[in-house]
Amino acid sequence: MSNVVSKSGRIIEDPPLAKLLFSNTRLAWLWTIIRVLIGISWLQAGLHKVSDAGWMQTGDALKGFWTGALAIPDGGKSKIAFDWYRQFLQGLMDSGSYVWFAKLVAVGEVLVGVALIIGAFVGIIAFFAAFMNWNYIMPGTASTNPLLLVGAIALILAWKIAGYYGADYFLLRYLGTPWLRTKDKVEVVGPSGQTVSLGKA
Repeated sequence: MSNVVSKSGRIIEDPPLAKLLFSNTRLAWLWTIIRVLIGISWLQAGLHKVSDAGWMQTGDALKGFWTGALAIPDGGKSKIAFDWYRQFLQGLMDSGSYVWFAKLVAVGEVLVGVALIIGAFVGIIAFFAAFMNWNYIMPGTASTNPLLLVGAIALILAWKIAGYYGADYFLLRYLGTPWLRTKDKVEVVGPSGQTVSLGKA
């Protein structure tokens, strides 16, 4: 595993607490619970959408959501705090993109949910989950999205062990990661304090 080295040659390591939380497999069970709970939340939301014609055929469900977000009450303020994001959504509305975008959202939520539940490519999938949460929050929708966003960011930080009790145990071991050279390894701290390599040799 690559380390950051200062100009003086000193190896800059993570704080002990960060190592324990994000790199020690003794806490992999905790991340498994968090990962599965978030995955179930995404899967339930996605299954509801893929069985709804408003999402999978006409896109009217997403159109209604965007319409509500873009609406400005008389004498009031828009739910969307940033003008650039409001213009972005307005452009999607004007082009009728809600028809295909609704399908993308519905299927994407199902795929994210399944991948998190089985623990496959957790770090990457959690990034897309966080991105979707962010896009729900930006139009002014709170609900459970802020909490799910925090959970997704935490899974990104714990990507090395969040899928340890899942498909990533095998995927990281045999496929490695796109951002590591072939000779590099993904290393975590095992239950007994030993270093465990999960990446390619």
